[in-house]
Amino acid sequence: MSATKPSLANTALDHRPDATTVAHSSSDRYAPAVLWTFSVTLFVSALLLFSVQPLFARMALPKLGGAPAVWAVSMCFFQVMLLAGYCYAYALIRWFDPRASVAIHAVLLFATLSTLPFGLPQGLGDPPAGDAYLWLLGVLCIGVGLPFFAVAANAPLLQAWFARTGHRDAHDPYFLYGASNAGSLFALLAYPVLVEPMLGLGLQTRVWAAGFACLALLLMVSAGWMVLRASPVAQRPAGPSSSVVSEATERAPSQSDRLLWIAMALIPSALMVAVTTYITTDLASAPLFWVIPLALFLATFIVVFRDRPFIPIDIAGRALPLLFVAMLSLPFPGVRLVIALCAFLSAALVCHRQLYCLRPASRYLTEFYLWMSFGGALGGLFAALLAPQIFRSTFEFTLLMIAALFCREDVFKAVRDNLDLRRVAGFGCLLAAALIVHLIAQDLGGEMGGRALMAAVLAGWIAYLYFNRRHPALQAGIMLGIGMFAWMLPASQPTIHIARSFFGVVRVIDTADGTKRLMQHGTTLHGSRRLRTANGAVVAEPIPATYYHAAAPLARGVTVARKVTTGTADGAIRMGVVGLGTGSLACTTRPGDDLTYYEIDPVVADIARNPRYFDFLSHCRPETPIVMGDARLTLAGAPAAAYDYLVIDAFSSDAVPVHLLTSEALSLYLTKVAPHGLLALHVSNRYLDLASSVIATAKTLPGTASVLVKFPGVEGDSDAQPSIVVLIAKDPAVLEAARQWPDASAPSATDVAAWTDDYSDVLSAIVRQLTR
Repeated sequence: MSATKPSLANTALDHRPDATTVAHSSSDRYAPAVLWTFSVTLFVSALLLFSVQPLFARMALPKLGGAPAVWAVSMCFFQVMLLAGYCYAYALIRWFDPRASVAIHAVLLFATLSTLPFGLPQGLGDPPAGDAYLWLLGVLCIGVGLPFFAVAANAPLLQAWFARTGHRDAHDPYFLYGASNAGSLFALLAYPVLVEPMLGLGLQTRVWAAGFACLALLLMVSAGWMVLRASPVAQRPAGPSSSVVSEATERAPSQSDRLLWIAMALIPSALMVAVTTYITTDLASAPLFWVIPLALFLATFIVVFRDRPFIPIDIAGRALPLLFVAMLSLPFPGVRLVIALCAFLSAALVCHRQLYCLRPASRYLTEFYLWMSFGGALGGLFAALLAPQIFRSTFEFTLLMIAALFCREDVFKAVRDNLDLRRVAGFGCLLAAALIVHLIAQDLGGEMGGRALMAAVLAGWIAYLYFNRRHPALQAGIMLGIGMFAWMLPASQPTIHIARSFFGVVRVIDTADGTKRLMQHGTTLHGSRRLRTANGAVVAEPIPATYYHAAAPLARGVTVARKVTTGTADGAIRMGVVGLGTGSLACTTRPGDDLTYYEIDPVVADIARNPRYFDFLSHCRPETPIVMGDARLTLAGAPAAAYDYLVIDAFSSDAVPVHLLTSEALSLYLTKVAPHGLLALHVSNRYLDLASSVIATAKTLPGTASVLVKFPGVEGDSDAQPSIVVLIAKDPAVLEAARQWPDASAPSATDVAAWTDDYSDVLSAIVRQLTR
């Protein structure tokens, strides 16, 4: 099966069987104006479409603890709504004449205007503890569903309408997709760099509503008017050579074509969601990190959705296996994040080029976009909703990269030319068997299951090429090498337990020498339990380590709060801790102390409570209550002045929930701290300078004092990890003892802007961390 290039003389618009001549509804004199009008309208439409995505997800983020899954589920929703918009566009073009389609779309646009500006719906209540997939989908549907649907339909509608104008380029309107993606790319890059740092959320929604009104006017007055003016004339625009080709020569899409459209759209779409989850789990769930993969995704359309791609696609195809190997093998998390983005970019370039080569004639344009969006929606559903239920780790990213290897030009040609139902079913059975192997191995051997699946899929692929006598020797060797490498790569640390939830992947692992047991969220350490000494002696008593080591500022803060509150080193205090981890701080308490944990992830709570994994809680405070839910919501129900020492340590990997560090959040915490109590915020982070933002925010709170503590660790003691903590008190005298610590300092004056629920600037925090 080969791709059919659009006929030079084709449009989808002439319903008169005897129309055989070329007729232009616009003279050549107006051709530039027609082209610019449609291009600008598409640009503005895409600008609004892709700016509403990070905007509304940012609004919903605080309700869900800043979880990385918020963007994954949001992307899934937006892809499904994009499919719905394309279905609507397909129906308008297929079953309505131009005048009716313009009128119907005008009614939809002006009905949508009555719902703006949008916001979070008030009737759904607070999200449930644990998985909140359905709750978030409901919020998205009610809050922004109609505006997104109305704008989503514009891209295929405008391209189909352009084909009706009789413009000399109307025979192949796919080039207008570049204008649409340019607007999308501009919106995504501008949001974290310009919009988020300069405008609050409330103002952003009002600006978006004004932009929507301008779009409706532009679309109806300009593009719509041109279509209505042109539609009475039978048009069959000439191509560059002014040749006329019979409509009978245009082959209708086959079922194989549609399957390939779906597949070529599904793989990069799912990869985009998967790589975003992979990144935000280790950085921060914030618009900056949401839009980077999406911007790269859209940029690939601009690069390859044209007759001559801006870059040679075979370079991306050759780089794909090498990037895949590097992503699997390199031990440095930061480098792996960059390589993962590069691998995703290469895969998207390869898949989207194949998609362009498979495009049909322009009369089937809306159907093409319909199936393409269907594949994108399937990819989003798989990566955002299905994969977290199947895989205990983010293995879907690896699986999708394997699928992308099939899309390299030489392999794709071999598969495409031999595509039939029997082969598809056979490969599906192979994949299902490999998946079963993975799920079994996942229970028995932790991460070995992922290697089993990878090896099985690659072996099946090589066998497929061999039996079809289409296996380039070099390529088969590279793929076999990848499979063997992935299979034989030794695990650096034995995995005791692995679990996944809405908030990420949590692992319990033992170090290779068997001396420590660790809890990791993503790639970040969340607690450690010493099992044996360096000499091999068993350690029976759980001793707090890492950030909770006795020499670390969080543990020293317990001593300060105890002395300030009771006047002695042994008096009882009331402690609250946001972020359970392994429960290490439970072992810093004394008899008579009152301790309450606040935790959002049920997986973390199950691990901390289970003495098979960690025994801090079971040994030191077995009856400690754990309040489940987002701390902004659950702490609000605690009594005023309930705690003498309140610790905020709410990490999800290195992705600190931004909404827990705003002015409103700090004000809430201080209402729960006793007049002579102490608030401690753990702000250690590999990628963001959170300390400066927290200090700047604390300075906006009247009647408070703060101290910055940068603990360097203890030389020769691997159990004492470096950490950065900001201490805040309503009574400056409370901090007197902390000011004497050698690693403490008074916060210096900076020009850093305070964070609020309406405003935060993650980009500046990254720049400060990189440049200090």
